[in-house]
Amino acid sequence: MQGFKYFKILGPLLESLHDVGTQRDRAGNRRLHFDQHCALILLYFFSPVLTSLRGIQQASHLEKVRKKLGCRGTSLGSLSEAAGVFDAEVLQEVIAELASRIPRRQRQLTREQAMLEGLTAVDGSLLPALPKMAWALWLDEEHRAAKMHLAFEVMPAIPVKVTLTEGSGNEKHQLRGMLESGRLYVVDRGYAEYKLFQEIIDGGSSFIGRIRNNAVWTVVEERPVSAKAEAAGVRRDLVVRLGSEKSGAVLKQPLRVVEVETGKTDSRGEPEILLLATDRMDLDAELVALGYRFRWSVELFFRWLKCILGCRHLLSQSRNGVAVQIYLAIIASLLISLWTGRKPTKRTFEMVCFYFSGMASEEELLAHIAKLKPHDG
Repeated sequence: MQGFKYFKILGPLLESLHDVGTQRDRAGNRRLHFDQHCALILLYFFSPVLTSLRGIQQASHLEKVRKKLGCRGTSLGSLSEAAGVFDAEVLQEVIAELASRIPRRQRQLTREQAMLEGLTAVDGSLLPALPKMAWALWLDEEHRAAKMHLAFEVMPAIPVKVTLTEGSGNEKHQLRGMLESGRLYVVDRGYAEYKLFQEIIDGGSSFIGRIRNNAVWTVVEERPVSAKAEAAGVRRDLVVRLGSEKSGAVLKQPLRVVEVETGKTDSRGEPEILLLATDRMDLDAELVALGYRFRWSVELFFRWLKCILGCRHLLSQSRNGVAVQIYLAIIASLLISLWTGRKPTKRTFEMVCFYFSGMASEEELLAHIAKLKPHDG
């Protein structure tokens, strides 16, 4: 519990949540408020000894916990009810505020990094759910799942937007709701929709997206491929009118298609070729390939969130309750990035947990953080 002084940054942000859901409390005797509920869930993330809602309920009755979090001991019923009382979406403002406080430039950028500044990887990841969670539609009645949709800024490796849907939720629709100006979105072929590409451009951003192997186009110009691009696997660099007369009608401008050989073979034993579309005419072809490879950073973050922070175990069965847990997990990750100045890792998370549990001193935690600090230049 000694580490909760580091949560002071959340104080003003969580205070605004205190009265959320009070309209449901007509008798005026609510003992658990949303800010207190959030603090208890954050305690769950930073205390590996807590593995369930019942564990959180038991911890809420400990004197140190009550004193540090400013809450009373709560019941299991109140914690369960919270999933339907407190609106998860108000946490989006907390996520946006914390993400805005993380410095984008912690060191001098290389030319390649500067060209790819604002690179934002977007993808979705499934969270297995119980068959009785009827809202979590996925494969069938026996296979349910929730899906987390994430926009992840590659440099400095932070989540900036997150939503939650049923397992069959439309990824393209969720990306439309996340769009911001000034970003370079990188997406897999599950997002390959020409109308979506145009909406990204019209919204003041750019994209690098894998398109399907049977995509059609009309070549406007074939650009020369440099030796550096060839070394990165680039085979062709084309300026094209993408799509047929009907499907390409939504695109207002020519795009580029960069063919990249991955070094792997497909199911037929042929070299695997990626077709990468982008509106960025200024990028070197090898940077288009590099930008797409960075898409895997969001996959690594999903692994961190589910395997290290423990989001594979859902504390609630309701859509809103799962969203509260996922959004608070994002907040926990952003807090670690703010404290350390680096993206969260397993070793750093362990050190933070050691400190919170009293196993490590503040000096030892600060010494660990100091080793992580990037050097200028």
